Parts: sequence; C-alpha cells; structure tokens
Amino acid sequence: MHDSYLKRILLSKVYDAATETPLEEASSLSRRLGNRVLLKREDLQPVFSFKIRGAYNKMAQLTKEELARGVIAASAGNHAQGVALAARKLGCDATIVMPVTTPAIKISAVRRLGGQVVLYGESFSDAFAHTQELIRQTGAVFIPPFEDPDVIAGQGTVGMEILRQHPGKIDAIFVQIGGGGLAAGVAAYVKNLRPDIKIIGVEPKDSDAMAQSIKAGYPVTLTDVGLFADGVAVKQVGEETFALCRDLLDDIVTVDTDAICGAIKDIFEATRVVAEPAGALSLAGLIAWAGQTRAKDETLVAIVSGANMNFDRLAHVVDRSELGAEREALLAITIPEKAGSFRKLCSVVGKRNITELCTRFSDPVRARVLAGVKVKGKRDAAELIAELREHGLEVVDLSDNEFAKLHLRHMVGGNSPTIENERLLRFSFPERPGALLNFMDAMRVEFNITLFQYRYHGADYGRVLMGFDVPEEKSAAFGEFLERVEKMGYPRKDETANPAYKLFLGWHEA
Repeated sequence: MHDSYLKRILLSKVYDAATETPLEEASSLSRRLGNRVLLKREDLQPVFSFKIRGAYNKMAQLTKEELARGVIAASAGNHAQGVALAARKLGCDATIVMPVTTPAIKISAVRRLGGQVVLYGESFSDAFAHTQELIRQTGAVFIPPFEDPDVIAGQGTVGMEILRQHPGKIDAIFVQIGGGGLAAGVAAYVKNLRPDIKIIGVEPKDSDAMAQSIKAGYPVTLTDVGLFADGVAVKQVGEETFALCRDLLDDIVTVDTDAICGAIKDIFEATRVVAEPAGALSLAGLIAWAGQTRAKDETLVAIVSGANMNFDRLAHVVDRSELGAEREALLAITIPEKAGSFRKLCSVVGKRNITELCTRFSDPVRARVLAGVKVKGKRDAAELIAELREHGLEVVDLSDNEFAKLHLRHMVGGNSPTIENERLLRFSFPERPGALLNFMDAMRVEFNITLFQYRYHGADYGRVLMGFDVPEEKSAAFGEFLERVEKMGYPRKDETANPAYKLFLGWHEA
C-alpha cells in the first residue's frame, strides 16, 4: 500500500495551482537550539496554506461530468480555501461547510475566492456530518480534507520538495497532524526514499486524535477538541491516514498552547510572518523534541503549514509566547512591607528585563508581588529564583500555573479597606532597558506605596500605576514630590477621582 504512494506523489497535478515553496534556515533559532533548523514555507502558497496541494490534485482527477455537478467540502478553513481556489481554476462551483468557530479571516477568504460558505457545528466532524446531508440533496462531489489517496498524494509533494531542496543530511522532519493527510503524505514519500529520516508527528495536547488512535490500535473519536489550533481541531482521523501514520511515523509529540505561541514568535523572528497556531505546531514539536532528547548538531525540518491568523488572536499569542518559549518566568515574590523593598527586588533581578510587576497593599508586614521576568530558559529562571531566595525573599514559581497565567495576572489588585487616604497616579517614561529601575530610584519617597502595577506592552512608553498613602497633613509635601518627579522626566495623571478606581480599587466606607 505504501509503495503505491510514491508514484501517486510523483505524478500529482499540484503545480497548476500550488507553488514550490522554499526551505529556509532559521538561523537564530538554530543557534539557540544547537541544531540546524529548516522551515518549509507552506505559508507562501497562494492560499497561505499547504492545503491547495491536496485539494487541487484531487479535483484535477475529476471528470467533466463530476465538475459540472460542483464540489463540496467540510473544512476548518485552509482546505476550504484550497478547494475554492481549485474550483475557480477548474471552472466549477464550490460549497464549503465550515464550523462556526472558524476564524473570520478564513471565511472571508473562501468567499473572496468564489466559494459559497455554510457555517455549521463547532468542529470539523460536525461540519462533515452536515456536508453528507447536503451531498444527498445536491449531488455535489465531496472533496475530502485528508481521507483520500489523491489528497494525501498532493500533500506528499511537500516531502518530495524537502528531499529535492536539501539532498544532504536530514535527521528528522516534524509534521503537524489534524486529520493526518500531510503527515501521511510526507511520510509515505520520505520513508520510501530516505527511511533513515525520522518523521515525527506533532499534535496539540487537547486535540491528539492520532496519538490516541495509534495507542488504541484503531481510529478513536475524541469527545472534545481544543480550538486554539483550529486547523487541526479534528475529533477523528481517517482510516487511510491512520494506517499510514501508524506504520510510517517514528513518533508523535504533543505540545500545549504556550509552546505553540512560543513557536509562532520564533517563526515571526525568522521570517517576519505570523503563522497560524496549526502552522506553527510542527516547530513547537521540534523544539519540545530537541529539548527532551537533548539533540545537538542535527538537521531538523519543521513545516510552516499555514499563516491564516485571525488578528484578534495576536494578543493571546503575545501574552503567552514568552512563557511558551521558556523566555519569561512568572513569579510570586514576598517582600517586606517597608520602604526600599521594591528597589531591592529590582536590583536583585538585575539586568534581566522585568515584563510585569504588580502588588496591592494587604498586610502591614509583608507584600506579595507578582513579577514577570525575561529569562533565557528554565536554568536561568532557576538561577534567578535562587538569587532571590539568597536575598531573603520568598518565591513561588507560577510559570506553569494555568490559573495564574490565564486569570491571576490580570486580577492582582482589589479594594484595600485599611487605606483611607490613598492617592492613585499614572506615570509614564520612555521604555528602554533599565528604565523601570531608574523609575524606582526616582520614587524613593517617604510615602507608603499601596499599589504598583507595571506591564511591558512593547510600546515606546512604559506606564506605571501607583498608589500612595497620603494623610491630610502630608498633602503639601506630596504635591512637592510630584512636581519634583515630573521635572525628572516622569509626567503623571491623577486618577484618584476616576470612577473605575472608586468602583474596583478604592477604599469603601463600611
């Protein structure tokens, strides 16, 4: 069975619609990992995804009578665009059934290519079931997203190009898995010609249908799938793709959302392209595998399978990418509630960039600070924690705490019923290395700091929210302090009368 795919792939009719995409080295990432990392740039296809290969190859095999009936497909988005573009090139009608969770960018792209979109269900499997009903009603020809030899062969041309573009040493190729078409096609081609190359599948931990199926010995159906990597949100893999992956894959790696976000950032730094979550999945697996196996001086290939990213997801990706790449540590630090403690904390952190620093007065003896700090990996994070503890500070590492990452870091604050004379100020300063520490030096005052909130946003100016306990008899001195700080280059805005502060942070009389 596997040998027959070699001929199918070699004779695939993909290049009337698809292009041969480059295989590029990610130099900075290669140095960081100690391996040569090559990226197969399927994000550069006309529909920004590899899916055009399989869709066009399948549709190019249809008869004139079949094309006249029109085609129909179920897709989370990228296969839909491939089918729509192929239909336009072949001159036939295309109907695409897409889950309601599909990113808007993919829906609009399908419509722009001339496809008729029907939104149904929350996953590919739901959309697929509805597609079968529409086929019975219309007689349209179904174009499978992965469970078809011609589709698998079309995707297998990715593997053909990798071997042609890099005929030298390749130790492993990492392939994302949704339904399994890309992994099956690449593995079928590469293992026929270069059985020494490892083919390693990659799945999200919350959408690992292929890994569970191989373990069970048959295609299992997941009850639910994670939707962050919507391009691989498949509840059940195909029979054909399962058989190929079971026999040909050397391993399957599963990764979490943070790892995918970290890989999106790595791809951006290497290519200046924002990959979609499924598109960065194989690189996330490559990075995880390299860390687990301690691989060094190996040539590793990751397929950037797509770049149809919804803009509104970027905030989440940015928020989690540093943690996912193990380049940020999220720490809960307990410091003495006294003047100079913040300054000491910042000095211990040293030259590492602070990405977040939050606290709220709650105890006259101890203050709990939530700190985000840039690090160079887990070892650097461990060294930082050890240094903080050597200076007598209590530290809890929250970098792997999902509750802290999802919710707590956005909620530090609240009312402080023991502070009746709080003044709330917003300060700004030019954002540059060491700027926060310089700001802390300027804030050496005789007033108790009751609230502190800073977070790096990548903007030109850093913004700090601070609360001060200012009894009435010290109001004049506080005014003089503010004037002095502003002359030092730290303009401020008084937010004490802001209704949002009064509702959620201010003192409430019992």
